[in-house]
Amino acid sequence: MSSDPWGRVDETGTVYVRTADGEQVVGSWQAGSPDEALAYFERKYEGLVVEIGLLEKRVKTTDLSAKDAQTAIDHIREQVDAHHAVGDLAALRGRLDKLVETVDARREERKVQRAKQSDEARHAKEALVVEAEELAQSDQWRAAGERLRALVDTWKGLPRLDRKSDDELWHRFSHARSAFSKRRKAHFASLDAQREEARKTKEKLVAEAESLSGSADWGPTAARYRELMADWKAAGRAQREHEDDLWNRFRGAQDVFFAARSSVFAERDAEQSENLKLKEELAEEAEKLVPVQDLKAARAAFRSINERWEAIGHVPRDARPKVEGRMHAVERALQESEETEWRRTNPEARARAEGLTGQLQAAVDKLQGQIESARSAGNTSRADKLQKELDGRQALLDQALKGLQEFGG
Repeated sequence: MSSDPWGRVDETGTVYVRTADGEQVVGSWQAGSPDEALAYFERKYEGLVVEIGLLEKRVKTTDLSAKDAQTAIDHIREQVDAHHAVGDLAALRGRLDKLVETVDARREERKVQRAKQSDEARHAKEALVVEAEELAQSDQWRAAGERLRALVDTWKGLPRLDRKSDDELWHRFSHARSAFSKRRKAHFASLDAQREEARKTKEKLVAEAESLSGSADWGPTAARYRELMADWKAAGRAQREHEDDLWNRFRGAQDVFFAARSSVFAERDAEQSENLKLKEELAEEAEKLVPVQDLKAARAAFRSINERWEAIGHVPRDARPKVEGRMHAVERALQESEETEWRRTNPEARARAEGLTGQLQAAVDKLQGQIESARSAGNTSRADKLQKELDGRQALLDQALKGLQEFGG
């Protein structure tokens, strides 16, 4: 017979373990000596010690769920209660009981933590809903649209609440997004309708302008062209893809008429020379409107100048491109100011504004490089010519940058 403090083997090969309730049969051993039997079941005990130690470590250092931890504890406890090992089984039960307490405490901690996280998620989602509902009334179509998309991404990253609360908040959130999309769609549909109406109006004006281009009734026809021009400006802008073509046809028809009238009155060179002086004075007056400070006042002033301009009549043919070019430059500056104002309501314009700014900046950089190359080569004349071109491009760039900044504001 062999024994140790926690177990023994009797003469029949039966192995016992000592417990507080007395000896319990561990098993029967016939394959070797009693010492080998005890050593075998002591290793069984050491295995349980190791298994409990590993479980204790997992509970303390990992995110093992309380349910899985309890299942593992019950599995080990079944082995301990089966008395198939020799050792201090009561100590193992004590460790398992303590581990149960730890798991229960952890379960409560996680319950509190989940409640806290749920409360935080609820407040976060409520804040998202409030912001979305405010954005739904915004007219800043691009910025508000981008912010709503960002709010959706934020929503997706938050934990779900109970189904009823989550569904109610999502319904409000989704409704706000839908309302914004509906308003934005209606806004741009209205803009499109306005541009289409402008296109139809200008088509009619072009048709009449072209029908008048062959008229020899100089006074009344010129007066009618002035009325057509006023109607043109009052019509508003058509779609970008139509506006330039319509304008070219409209202006071209007037050019045909006034060119014919000019040829008839070619003998009035003195009068035309005086006309040139007057138009140069008007061009100078118009150029003082740039840069545009007050668009409405500038438009009114330019309209007054333009009316006086049209009333003057034609100038010598060779002087016409230059003096009209000066007026066209002022008109383009006014149109650009109008477009800058219009872009504030058009969320699609920013990309184009940024593209234009990039192109102008590239052109300025290129011209600066060419000027430096010309000066290095001693070609002062070319450098001065390029400098004038650079000044013009820089002015356009400065205006484009200012417009982009105003758009961003």
